[in-house]
Amino acid sequence: MSPLSLKGKTVGMIPLGCAKNLIDAEIMLGRLAEAGAVVSFEAATSDILIINTCGFIDPAKEEAIRTVLSSHQERESSRRSPIQKIVVTGCLAQRYREDLPSLLPEVDLFLGLDEVDKIAEHVARLLPIDDQGFRRDAISSESRFLPDFSSPRFPLTPSHLAYVKIAEGCNHPCTFCIIPRIRGRFRSRSIASIVREVEEQIARGVREVILISQDSTYFGRDRMRSETAPDASTRGETLADLLCALDEVPGDFWIRVLYTHPAHWNDRLIQAFAAARKVVRYVDVPFQHIADPVLQRMQRGTSEAQLRELLASLRRDIPGVVVRTTFLVGFPGEGEDDFQRLLDFVGEARFERLGVFSYSQEEGTRSARLEGQIPAAEKKRRWEKLMARQKEIVRSRAAESIGRTMRVLVDSPGLARSAADAPDVDGKIFVSPKLPSGKFAEVVIRGASDYDLIARETVCARCA
Repeated sequence: MSPLSLKGKTVGMIPLGCAKNLIDAEIMLGRLAEAGAVVSFEAATSDILIINTCGFIDPAKEEAIRTVLSSHQERESSRRSPIQKIVVTGCLAQRYREDLPSLLPEVDLFLGLDEVDKIAEHVARLLPIDDQGFRRDAISSESRFLPDFSSPRFPLTPSHLAYVKIAEGCNHPCTFCIIPRIRGRFRSRSIASIVREVEEQIARGVREVILISQDSTYFGRDRMRSETAPDASTRGETLADLLCALDEVPGDFWIRVLYTHPAHWNDRLIQAFAAARKVVRYVDVPFQHIADPVLQRMQRGTSEAQLRELLASLRRDIPGVVVRTTFLVGFPGEGEDDFQRLLDFVGEARFERLGVFSYSQEEGTRSARLEGQIPAAEKKRRWEKLMARQKEIVRSRAAESIGRTMRVLVDSPGLARSAADAPDVDGKIFVSPKLPSGKFAEVVIRGASDYDLIARETVCARCA
């Protein structure tokens, strides 16, 4: 059946999970709109409802299952004819491809990650459904799909903001992570493809481009002849090359890089961050821990000495850099001495931005089989203690910001962000509601409230 049969049908989307998942959702909606479907923001009344799931950790899986069941209940109570079709896509469908069709009979169709770009063909077969010979799933055992600039996107972000996926998959052996088994081996896009996509985004008015992948610092390494060669970071296309190329794209906009790995930073990349005019000096680099015994059990490929040296280099060589990191507490075998070492390090390092996660014992990961699993109550205690330490640091840093002039990007009336704040994960700046959304402005900070700042005076607003 031709995808053109979707003409006049309405499709709703419930995107769950991270920004990488959000791009998949935008591509699916783009393909469906291309095939004639009308994107509806009333999910409950759409002809097709797509639930794009996350399957990384238990809370995400539980959220996905709740969403599916509540959507089914709403569908059953609506008495609409013809009845809505529910399609489940994303990481949960990929991870549990053999189990979900029987466990969730409420779902009309399960699609894996390789079907993102072929969503219209699958949905066209679903409407009207032919029970004879119709499979309720299409999920390959290994994900290989990689979006390109030609993949149509239906934006789900504000018009001034766009995520750009520079690579897909992951090659890291981290013992706590299931992502490589879900998303497949690391595969990079070309710089030319990414530059073209960014140029198109800037042309439509985007003012912040956020580069994402499972490990942005690994970009290009999968194409090198030898990843282990001493000078591998200087051959082929690397993240440093990509940043240099994007810095030449005309326009007034920010480039933000998320999800870097501490093991892959080098002098050339640090120099690229320092020299670029449009790349914000915001380094997102999850350390995960600082105690060597824990890092070794995590198989992070880093040590305390390396992490300390990297942090010192970032702060020394990138003027005004803001470092965001994350730590994982309660990992199997994390002793009280290990946790105290982490607590002391956070107090010493005074990270500008920091997130803390409690370890989740995920089936299928090597760490789930390790001895020394930490009780939930103890994991919670450590999480609370580390967060309390960071909150003290945040308050101190916020007080230091008062009186400073900052350039901000206005996200919505009265709310803005500085270059030091990534959307959804960092703080906000309260500004005058008169400042136009999607534009840059310069403000003076007059107050602080924990993670957020208050700007009561506008120096100038640029309608860039």
